[in-house]
Order: sequence, then C-alpha cells, then structure tokens
Amino acid sequence: MSAYFVARLLIKDRARYEDYLAGFDEVFRDSGGEVVAVDDETVTLEGKAPPGRSVIIRFPDEESLRRWYDSPGYRRLKAIRDEAADGVAIIVHGR
Repeated sequence: MSAYFVARLLIKDRARYEDYLAGFDEVFRDSGGEVVAVDDETVTLEGKAPPGRSVIIRFPDEESLRRWYDSPGYRRLKAIRDEAADGVAIIVHGR
C-alpha cells in the first residue's frame, strides 16, 4: 500500500528554506519516493486552512517513507527546515 508524506509549511525564513531545498534532491534521490505536488497557492474548499506551502510525496509503502524520513541525511535537512518553517507533516495511506 502506498504511503504519502503530506506537509503543510509556513515558511518564515525564505533564505534558510532555500538551504533546505539545496540539499533535498541528493537526500531524496534513492528514497523510492516521488514528489507528487508542491503548491504555495492551494485552494481551500472547506474550513479555514492556514496559509503556507503544501507538499505531497508518494512512497511505495510506509517503510520506504520512514527509511527516508529517519535517515541521517534527511534528519540534517529537517533541522534546517524546522529553523526556516513551522508546519505539520503526516502520513496518509492510500493506493
């Protein structure tokens, strides 16, 4: 079953976030994941969504997602992302 990494981020420090992005491809390359969507202008259909960037990444399964997310390389990048943005990230199981 596919597993989706879904994040909603409010970027506070654009320059520092660019540092995160600069290292992302190298850490992500062999993860088995596929970036499905990155959108700074999502459309809210219901409720009151906070402003920010939405990111959806598909992995073949939760194990692959966690191997990438818990990897030393991504942990280093996540520390940079946490400095640059506030947000939430969840796993959604799907097809």
